[in-house]
Amino acid sequence: MTRYIALLRGVNVGGVNIKMADLAAAFRELGYADVKTVLASGNVIFEADAAASALKAAIETALRERFGYEAWVHVIDTAELERIVAAFPFDAEREGWHPYVIFLMGEEPREGLLAVRPELDPALEALADGDGVLYWTVERGHTLDSVVGKASGRARYKALTTTRNLRTLRKLLS
Repeated sequence: MTRYIALLRGVNVGGVNIKMADLAAAFRELGYADVKTVLASGNVIFEADAAASALKAAIETALRERFGYEAWVHVIDTAELERIVAAFPFDAEREGWHPYVIFLMGEEPREGLLAVRPELDPALEALADGDGVLYWTVERGHTLDSVVGKASGRARYKALTTTRNLRTLRKLLS
């Protein structure tokens, strides 16, 4: 059995409200073991014997059927998540700043989001390329109105990205 983490996009924001107990039950019904939810933002830790790509498809279908919304899920094993967290290139403890990881599903969002780098004000935010992710740090209070915040919120990236605070990712690993 491999230990995985499912990162659901857009849960308990924008009108998609799911109780974490119901979310955990949906994962158990799929036959996954040792299911735990972390925070109310759509983070599920579980164990399974399948590949991440097969799990992604099964989870998205189950969530669409059970909760009636367009579900997008990023599935990652804990070893890969540990590597991603360890590679965070910015000062994650910088006072007054948020450390984020943007998980990418394919190259389209990478190219589009990296294209905004020339517009960034380094006094407010920074963006770095990673393996399957983008690393982003932004001054508190500017997440949604920042260049990267606006770009990553575009409808065309909805199914292709999900963002997590580095602190949340560390909780998922502990």
